[in-house]
Amino acid sequence: MRVLLHACCGPCLLEPFDALSAEHEVTVLYANPNIHPAEEYRHRRDTLMAYAASNGIDVIEEPYDPVTWMRAVAGLERDQAERCRACFRLRLGIAARMAASLGMDAVATTLTVSPYQDQAAVAEAGATMAAEAGVAYLGGDFRDRYADATRRSRELGMYRQNYCGCMLSDIEAQREREERREARRSKREGR
Repeated sequence: MRVLLHACCGPCLLEPFDALSAEHEVTVLYANPNIHPAEEYRHRRDTLMAYAASNGIDVIEEPYDPVTWMRAVAGLERDQAERCRACFRLRLGIAARMAASLGMDAVATTLTVSPYQDQAAVAEAGATMAAEAGVAYLGGDFRDRYADATRRSRELGMYRQNYCGCMLSDIEAQREREERREARRSKREGR
């Protein structure tokens, strides 16, 4: 089966690619208009591309268009769950349509390796968008391989981001890190 694997970043590519390529002919698609800022987009892309080049992995890059993401999530800024669902539909829709246009059989995503993603929402978006494009969705759950992906990416010296990708997730992650720092500070001071 010919599979187009949507990849969000290099570290998340490692385990899903290995698992899928053991059974299928896999091409990787880097399509992430959600990533902000452009510098972060390039950093993630370059990390993925360097790994792919050194391992003979074919990668297609969808042109970076953050306005597409902004339109997809407009009005959902305060509803993280719905915003993420819209983002999954956007990116998996791009992947499914690309797979169909290339005559591929199926689409999959590296989002299924992350314990931080809503796996039910990813699966729903993947199945819906694949059906609309006329390809199959391979919705394997690779979260049990996340620790291996983390270890391998560190051993390879890959850039590892500390937020999902969009501007809003960056703000939310910064807020959560500050809350954890404050909790540790309070604990040390006996408050």
